[in-house]
Amino acid sequence: MRYHQKLVLGVFAFLTAFSSAWAQQYPDRAVKWIVPYPPAGTTDVIARIIAPPLSEILGQQVIVENRPGGGNNIGVDAVVKSPPDGYTMLLVNPANGINTTLYKSLPFNFIRDIAPVAGIIRSPNVMVVPPSFPANNVAEFLAYCKNNVSKINMASSGSGTSVHMSGELFKSMTGCNMLHVPYKGAGPALVDLMGNQVQVLFDNLPSSAGHIKSGRLKALAVTSEKREPSLPNIQTVGETIPGYEATAWFGVGMPRGTPPDIVNKMNAAINKVMSNPKIRERLAELGGVPITGTPADFGKIIQAETDKWAKVVKFSGATAE
Repeated sequence: MRYHQKLVLGVFAFLTAFSSAWAQQYPDRAVKWIVPYPPAGTTDVIARIIAPPLSEILGQQVIVENRPGGGNNIGVDAVVKSPPDGYTMLLVNPANGINTTLYKSLPFNFIRDIAPVAGIIRSPNVMVVPPSFPANNVAEFLAYCKNNVSKINMASSGSGTSVHMSGELFKSMTGCNMLHVPYKGAGPALVDLMGNQVQVLFDNLPSSAGHIKSGRLKALAVTSEKREPSLPNIQTVGETIPGYEATAWFGVGMPRGTPPDIVNKMNAAINKVMSNPKIRERLAELGGVPITGTPADFGKIIQAETDKWAKVVKFSGATAE
């Protein structure tokens, strides 16, 4: 073997051993988990459920940091620009796949620049209206829409979110004319919905579940293919509009270039959290079905959802306001 070949192999062996040793010590300080939305929305709720038990497993605090704005893109950009050392994570959500097509130009390529780490849950959205709205199901909503052209304001937690695109899919499949009103997160959208400032929201179930149970909101339907066990008496949109289906999905990503050993260590820790019966029960109350598996498994979900919503964005003609 030539000298330079031995040198290259030696350097590779050294770097491999160094990376492995680094991963064994990781984490030796707090890990920042960026949520690209304001407090009170689904992404924030999920992070705050997962962070405490994840901190216990890692032996270091996982600090949730809200970075809203830019249709989710400000928080993503912050993670992309962070050192790939495992100390900055992103709460990955549907907007990350949708924005790839919705925005004409972004300062990053999500699939290229964010390393998938682990899935957390998949959850239906829920079509909610104020209690006083004169419809109790999808059929009655469509009848109201037909007789009240251009009088329905459809709120969302921001352009490009699954909340927004679930509504756009509904519009494209029914012809119902609704004006999209984007908010900076689910929290303020819900406040205006309960205040009758807007008429409908296709919200992530976790952030609306409590308001539905308390009677402050009326659920017309869930957006999943099958009925939601936590709301067994609420129909699916697809029962009235055949073929309609939309779900939200959530997970964890890190900056591209994060050492695989660190990614795998965090993946194992998150999967361990998701195996906790109490955590699974709490998420199930919010309509969440656990997503477990390898980083590659979660990467496949990201790619599939990006491809799916690209078709909806193009068909609907939706743009980022």
